[in-house]
Amino acid sequence: MDFEIPENLRMITDTVRRLVQRELEPISRQVEEQDHIPESVVQTMRELGLFGLSIPEAYGGLGLSTLGECLVYEELAKVNACFRNRIATNNGIGSQGLVLDGTEQQKQRYLPRLASGQWIGCFALSEPGAGSDAAGVQTTAVMEGDHWVLNGRKHFITNGDIADLATVFAVTDRQKRAKGGITAFLVERSFAGYQVGTIEKKMGHRGSHTSELIFDNCRVPAENVLGGPSMVGRGFQSAMKTLDKGRLTIGAAALGAAQRLLELSLDYAKQRVQFGRPIAEFQSIKNMLADMATEIYAARQMLHHAAWLRDQKGTAVIKEASMVKLFCTNMAGRVADMAVQIHGGMGYMQEYPVERFYRDLRLTRIYEGTDEIQRLVIARELLKE
Repeated sequence: MDFEIPENLRMITDTVRRLVQRELEPISRQVEEQDHIPESVVQTMRELGLFGLSIPEAYGGLGLSTLGECLVYEELAKVNACFRNRIATNNGIGSQGLVLDGTEQQKQRYLPRLASGQWIGCFALSEPGAGSDAAGVQTTAVMEGDHWVLNGRKHFITNGDIADLATVFAVTDRQKRAKGGITAFLVERSFAGYQVGTIEKKMGHRGSHTSELIFDNCRVPAENVLGGPSMVGRGFQSAMKTLDKGRLTIGAAALGAAQRLLELSLDYAKQRVQFGRPIAEFQSIKNMLADMATEIYAARQMLHHAAWLRDQKGTAVIKEASMVKLFCTNMAGRVADMAVQIHGGMGYMQEYPVERFYRDLRLTRIYEGTDEIQRLVIARELLKE
């Protein structure tokens, strides 16, 4: 068992760590207040190749392993969550359907644009009536001549307001639905009938927007069925494969945030004086710091092993990915709560980053599969075995 991180991945994570410390952390408060990432920072992220971390080199990306991508997200998550969100859709749910199931023509057309950051991708599955029940989508697609006509409404779409390409899931056979009746489409923003609806106001993740996408007789060329004609009706399976990897990367984001919260708590505990001595000397504070560090250690081993397993097997790690998302995100929530407690009243103030982490981390237990869905998936896989 070799736990050594390869040199090429250490170099990439060192580069990202410097980006976080020198450019992202200094503007984090500004981004939070303005709800906007400056274009100059986005351009720097493009130049570093961050929009194409997981996209194969043949299509202009860096072609990182799953482990490599997770390591990068651990570093990015140590600052405002919006920076990771901006690039994560291009590397995850916004492109992985194409990487896994796209035709060669589709890959050649779209992946280089996504890898460069010239285009932003998004994943349009959730609807007002179809959240955890992804098979319950109501958006429809009907074939008319050489086009499919989409009608419906998606919501909670990360980067939906700025996306140039959406992977949209729609019902093509009402009788079969998830068992052969849902199809994935590659829908360009320029297609007639494609509209951006309401941009939702959220508890956290400021600087990263989620929005509605509305399809009103949106005409999509037949060749834009993800994977080509043979993939009509197989969109639900494509969605599940895409989400499998996303659950690992969300686990990585939760882990990185938790690590940063531990660092902030250690610094504060050593500096904050009460009753004539630093609060780090009180046993109750020591207990919390020890618990935080122990949970982070456990989460890191779980995440890195699952990512390594996916890279070695080259296939889905359904059970392990759900375990990682469930454990890492709940762990980060507990760490955030202890960090606020250690900081006391200051932990509740927007002046300190702990307050922002506390809000931002709550979403990790909901998107790309709630805690409840992860437990269902884990139990289902156990019973199969």
